[in-house]
Amino acid sequence: MDVTHKIHAVLSQLNTVMAGKPAQVRDGVVCLLAGGHLLIEDVPGVGKTTLAHALARTFGLQFSRVQFTADLMPSDLSGVSVYDRGRESFVFHPGPVFAQVLLADEINRASPKTQSALLEAMEEKQVSVEGETRPLPWPFFVIATQNPYDQLGTYALPESQLDRFLMRISLGYPERAAERELLSGNGRREQVEQLRAVLSADDLAALQQAVGRVHVAEPLMDYVQDLIAATRSGRWFLQGLSPRAGIALMRAARAQALASGRDYVAPDDVQAILPQCVAHRMMPVSDAGRGAVEQVRAMIDAVPLP
Repeated sequence: MDVTHKIHAVLSQLNTVMAGKPAQVRDGVVCLLAGGHLLIEDVPGVGKTTLAHALARTFGLQFSRVQFTADLMPSDLSGVSVYDRGRESFVFHPGPVFAQVLLADEINRASPKTQSALLEAMEEKQVSVEGETRPLPWPFFVIATQNPYDQLGTYALPESQLDRFLMRISLGYPERAAERELLSGNGRREQVEQLRAVLSADDLAALQQAVGRVHVAEPLMDYVQDLIAATRSGRWFLQGLSPRAGIALMRAARAQALASGRDYVAPDDVQAILPQCVAHRMMPVSDAGRGAVEQVRAMIDAVPLP
């Protein structure tokens, strides 16, 4: 099966579970193909955790789920050493972070101290516990869900934590036809449990290598730099994109092009993924009168194509 057929098979299976959400499904697949972490933000009950489970199962990866709560401690994620009388020594018991996919459910309901326990894992693919650094399995992804900040019991993710996520998406309410199917009793949880692995870890590695081979022309690179410069101009946002965010944007654009069946990046690819890649990293200027996503789209319209 070639690259195009593999990606099509992944998208087809996910769309059977997440009916009426093809754009969000594609964004989730693009994020994992680019090797990034995914943040899904929306109100409770719209299918955030379902999409996270479906992505992990479809990609054929070992996953663990952690419900983030106010009393969750960093050691509950990374693991802890327990004294073994038989061995007369401490034995490390790895936590749920030692998985290929960590489903961090309602991540912003945990305290900032616990949230910060993921910083090293998400950036370095390792954790340091009790003075010893332990590598995480490959590949390692964090698929996190979070509720809106105006809900009770939530802690806003700090900028450094948000910057670790390649993309942030929102599902929204289902379309009428999809909601009618849900109301008819065809629950998505049962569908997720029956999903089969469409890819293996080796297939995913091959796809990620294919993403790296997607061509980026010089005029397209100029366009991306113009967009990055616009974020730093002070006209649209208080602070602009960092070089690390720019590198992440290019990875996502390459993955978007590959998912579209092309071996080169087009301006449409950059425009399609730009709001999901950068809106959670920046704060609009005070007189913007619109949210971050809408501000990014307005900036896209104002920056000329090469």
